Amino acid sequence: MITLASDFGTPYPAAMKGVILRQCDARLVDVAHDFPRQDVRAAAFWLREVLPEFPPATHLVVVDPGVGTDRAAIVVEAGGHRIVAPDNGVALPAARRLAARAEGDDRIRVYEIAYDDGSTASNTFHGRDVFAPAAARVHEADAVGDADRVTPTEEWVDLAFPDPEIGDDGATGEVLVVDDFGNAIINVPGSVLDGLASVTVNGESAPVRDAYAEMNPGERLVTVGSHGNVEFAVNRGRGDDAFGLGVGDDVSLSW
Repeated sequence: MITLASDFGTPYPAAMKGVILRQCDARLVDVAHDFPRQDVRAAAFWLREVLPEFPPATHLVVVDPGVGTDRAAIVVEAGGHRIVAPDNGVALPAARRLAARAEGDDRIRVYEIAYDDGSTASNTFHGRDVFAPAAARVHEADAVGDADRVTPTEEWVDLAFPDPEIGDDGATGEVLVVDDFGNAIINVPGSVLDGLASVTVNGESAPVRDAYAEMNPGERLVTVGSHGNVEFAVNRGRGDDAFGLGVGDDVSLSW
């Protein structure tokens, strides 16, 4: 299996699939191609949540604001999975979670990908010209290090999500992502809501509920999402609008 994820929309992912299928007969599975455009951190968050649900596979990830520059192309190996991606940190949060869940070998290994031919690779579409053929080669290889034009490296760009500040009577965090439903997800663990009926969010009280439908349609709530973090939502509405929150905003909780 090779999974594909990008911020490309359509039709660019089809070109990557065509390149892969010329080289191997892997089963291709789309993760998403509508990640927020050029938002490496948002893509990294969702990949961390989604990729561990797959059995061991090769994952092709292209969210690449630095396409055409001297940023490297890499393969990250963790927990039996292989993530082919630009060297901008997008693969590292998922790799750490994959490694943490691995039975036995919990190491993360990083390899640099040499371009096939720098003179023929488009400066605007490395997904097709660099990453897709690399994903096919890595998929076909018995071990990542055996793949053509792949060599181990000790240098790569890391990405980590900011840590919240948590006290006895409150917490301060940051909105990491807003999903398509309008749920604003912050970096504060949902465990802070244990036993609470309500919290104060940036100075305004809001109820804490286990499910969206525990509120009437249009009413806002604070809950714990499937990712395990605090999220701000509205039953059948948009939490980001109701709470006045966007990606990167600071959020103060108190109880």
